Amino acid sequence: MSSSTAARRRTRVDKFEDRRRELADAALATLADFGYARTSLRTIADNTEFSHGLLHYYFADKIELITYCVRRYKTSCVQRYENLLAEASSPADLAAACGHGLSATLAEAPLMHRLWYDLRSQSMFEEAFRDDVAEIDGTLQNMIWRVVCAYADLADISPTCSPSQAYALFDGLFQQALLRHLAGSGTALDDLREGARDLLPRLFV
Repeated sequence: MSSSTAARRRTRVDKFEDRRRELADAALATLADFGYARTSLRTIADNTEFSHGLLHYYFADKIELITYCVRRYKTSCVQRYENLLAEASSPADLAAACGHGLSATLAEAPLMHRLWYDLRSQSMFEEAFRDDVAEIDGTLQNMIWRVVCAYADLADISPTCSPSQAYALFDGLFQQALLRHLAGSGTALDDLREGARDLLPRLFV
């Protein structure tokens, strides 16, 4: 195969993926607002400028579209969160940045995080979701563990928990804050910020 033929094929693949990203970004608001159970490709088409046929061409069904959207959003969250933490130069700074980062992420797009928890709950019933949910969960767990390891390096101490335990604790804080925030609590974000800041050092006691 010539280099020009390979380049044309890569270009077609790139254009296809670019189009999928464009459609997913347009669908995010509808998905986040309606949730899994009330969303179909036709619902998304009715709430965007794209036709049902076009959506179906790029995504086999709503399961593929939803998992693609959530994975894309969570990947961007992880990158922004780690960029924020990279600026910390002391254990206290890192703990504060951890709390601020989680609170800011929740405040930015609570409905997207609600969609993630909806998807994760659905994976207990829909086998088609399980591999994607497990992969996203693994990415988030690795993110939290990198924070724990960074704190350990700055403080020159070792954590007394496993990666899954650390993730469960932070995820629990985040989910409870999300529930309270969606219910109208005026302190949910501050409580999450302070709770995450205080939790991190406790993983080393």
